Amino acid sequence: MDDTYNEISESGEGLYKEKGSKFIAHAFKVYSEEDVKQELENLKKRYHDARHHCYAYMIGTDKSLFRANDDGEPSGTAGKPILNQILSKEVTNVCIVVVRYFGGTKLGVSGLINAYKSAAREALEDCRIIEKTIDCHYALQFEYPLMNEVMRIMKEENLEQHNPKFELDCYFEIRIRKSEADRIEEKFKNLYGLNIKFVETN
Repeated sequence: MDDTYNEISESGEGLYKEKGSKFIAHAFKVYSEEDVKQELENLKKRYHDARHHCYAYMIGTDKSLFRANDDGEPSGTAGKPILNQILSKEVTNVCIVVVRYFGGTKLGVSGLINAYKSAAREALEDCRIIEKTIDCHYALQFEYPLMNEVMRIMKEENLEQHNPKFELDCYFEIRIRKSEADRIEEKFKNLYGLNIKFVETN
């Protein structure tokens, strides 16, 4: 289905050692560039004596926001191999930071690529990867006499209420899997007096 994507369910860590150099990898969930910045600052404080903090991230169900950073390593030897691990696992909303402690012996271009790739892979393998659906969010507004009809559809389609407000009239929000959205939206539209409004897709 084109309405699913993969995320990590929790943070993971990885470690790779080569010729005295240590590569410590951290994989964690992010939903914005601000999240990346915050996590990166935390790790730079934690590993303040490390020479490099290289990273890559991918954000969004459409995987449209991504970046790789070599943080002083030779171009293409750190950030890109980390990003390639994210791509190979087909995950999104994830950032991997690999912290390097230099061991005194240069590893060369291929050695660095292998080290950053291996550390990043270890961190991702330490995470459980879960499949999630892309959902369309709607807001429903209706008067109390329609409650039974609305609840019948909710039950038939196994939908949950979010942010309910029951005052002069009824209001709540629902999430519908993208592939089912048009069909279920049409069901609600057929209820005279119910107002259904699309909010967003995520």
